[in-house]
Amino acid sequence: MKVLKYLKKMTISVMAIAIFFTVVPHETQAQLSKKQKKTLQKELNKEYKKKMAEYKKDKWKLAGSSRTLEVALLTHYQKLGEDPENNVEFVGEVSLCQSINICKQFALNNAVNRYATLASGHVKGAIETMMRADVISPGVEMDKFIAGYENLVQAEVGSVLTESYSIIRDKGKNQNEYKTFFILNEEKAGAARRRAMERSLKETQLAAKEAEEISKFVNERFNTSN
Repeated sequence: MKVLKYLKKMTISVMAIAIFFTVVPHETQAQLSKKQKKTLQKELNKEYKKKMAEYKKDKWKLAGSSRTLEVALLTHYQKLGEDPENNVEFVGEVSLCQSINICKQFALNNAVNRYATLASGHVKGAIETMMRADVISPGVEMDKFIAGYENLVQAEVGSVLTESYSIIRDKGKNQNEYKTFFILNEEKAGAARRRAMERSLKETQLAAKEAEEISKFVNERFNTSN
């Protein structure tokens, strides 16, 4: 048992070191001093341990995988680090569900719907700002565009959410709480938003100037941590 525990600790330490060199962009690594690299590695290890402690305290278990939760979390961090400029974490969750398959589908639906709401909210806020500045004229077509855009983003974004790992915990009475952590690639998500915008514009009668102004905000990256 002692040998197994030792090997497990060694494996986690090696993976943590590997993640350090993938989470931090190569240009940044070159700029860091030896002391700074050591400090950053220490902080990354602390972040991992803190998250694992939270999972164990709250009785979360890995769902739908034969791997350990420790390895799933480390692998998740590694995926985020493969493209730190574009890869972001996005979570879908459901409070009460029964079978794992149903929980998984609801969590995906939650993630897709939440992303679409954030995307349309970002554009809606920009449009309202432009309206106040008299850049564009308010009207039914603008509302139609926003509603259509949100629906089309829902249809598009599912293809750019890559499942990383899922966790589950028993809430009693045959009910579960479930979370799926996705990797969202902003470059691919931006292309999906543009496709949704183009299709939505075809279905509305916005002026060319209005469409041009809106496209600027659709192409912008926005905060997905809300």
